[in-house]
Amino acid sequence: MTTPPGPTDPAAPQPGAATPPLLIHGQYVKDLSFENPRAPQSLIEQKQPQLNLNVTVNNRPFDPKTFEISLKVEASAHTAEKEPLFLLELEYAGTVSLGAVPPEHVGPLLYIETPRLLFPFARTIIANLTREAGFPPLNIAPVDFVALYRQMMEQNGGKLPGLPGTPGAPPAPTGPVGHA
Repeated sequence: MTTPPGPTDPAAPQPGAATPPLLIHGQYVKDLSFENPRAPQSLIEQKQPQLNLNVTVNNRPFDPKTFEISLKVEASAHTAEKEPLFLLELEYAGTVSLGAVPPEHVGPLLYIETPRLLFPFARTIIANLTREAGFPPLNIAPVDFVALYRQMMEQNGGKLPGLPGTPGAPPAPTGPVGHA
């Protein structure tokens, strides 16, 4: 039995098939940094650390329907005496395309749904990295991307920055969105 000629990408939409509202082309570590400035002393002391965590969502358009969405996670732990235990920065990104969606769905797809899909992978990288550095795994609680999206909308006067072709949106890529 022979297969008819077609695209080599099984995720590519077939002719006549409905285009999905969101298609992820790939995901990747864009930047990763870990510092353990007091090792090995920090690993011997075993005191309860104070943790700071910041999560932001960034958008970089390639064309009106294709975007890079990145999660930037910054985590630091320090002792009660403010001595650093570790500093971690991860930028985890994915490239996505949007199907035929109404303009009011573009923001939620890019700033809520895409980060929800990327987050479990970023979380695993962070847990593994902190464990491999000699600390207990840092298991980040799920992030409320709806709240981050609402905060971004408030900061930008209800407009979607970085989304060309979206009513009321400037064409420049967006900066960080929110904190966790």
